[in-house]
Amino acid sequence: MIDSRAIIDPSAKLADDVEVGPWSIIGPNVEIGKGSVIQSHVVIKANTIMGEGNQVYQFASVGEDPADKKFEGEDTWLKIGNNNIIREGVTLHRGTGSGGNWTRIGDNNLFMAYVHVAHDCIVGNNTVFANNAGISGHAEIGDWAILGGFAGVNQFRKIGEHAMVGGMTHIAHDVPACVIVSGSPASVRSVNMVGLERRGYSAEQIRAIRQAFKVVYKKGLQLQEAIVELKAMVADHPEIDPFLQSILAATKGIHR
Repeated sequence: MIDSRAIIDPSAKLADDVEVGPWSIIGPNVEIGKGSVIQSHVVIKANTIMGEGNQVYQFASVGEDPADKKFEGEDTWLKIGNNNIIREGVTLHRGTGSGGNWTRIGDNNLFMAYVHVAHDCIVGNNTVFANNAGISGHAEIGDWAILGGFAGVNQFRKIGEHAMVGGMTHIAHDVPACVIVSGSPASVRSVNMVGLERRGYSAEQIRAIRQAFKVVYKKGLQLQEAIVELKAMVADHPEIDPFLQSILAATKGIHR
């Protein structure tokens, strides 16, 4: 049901069963998939493609212009997948022309109150952003990653899959997959064992990931030396490959 007090642009395309609450505004070139609920006082500004089963809570700002001085009003977009929960006051910005035109968010993510996802970011699936976490432009967040409250991620940084960032932690370098990083300054603490257990990793697989972690963080090796050892381990323990690949993909150094 669409409340009579909502404002819907004629170009917007909403599935028949989408609910829109009072005083919400749906702007031009917005698509919202079936089963989605847009509560009251939500603004979906423009150029936003939203999948099915999403829930958007009051005072969220979705698809707003990117906060980037290089943005000159070009046609840019935000794409959101299925079954995401976007809580109160969340801000999700569109991409920029210089950054590839798109901000992309996957499926089954939870964005708690006042989370910010900036222009040109890529967010995977099944992530959790706790209250007031924020990621700067062009950041990439892997599947199943967790950002604690008030965590902040610098622009162009990457958070690997299954990684956990502690509350109030400032991320200035890339974070490899499967690790916990926290503190001020940020430091890698351990393997995210509880998270891996919850996602079905066996005890043997977790032991292998812990061994890979020790190669990088406990043996005193230079990073390139550690990478050589990890590559030799992957054939027998493919579960460590995401950890290795996230290190190889790092462009801003990794947190140690």
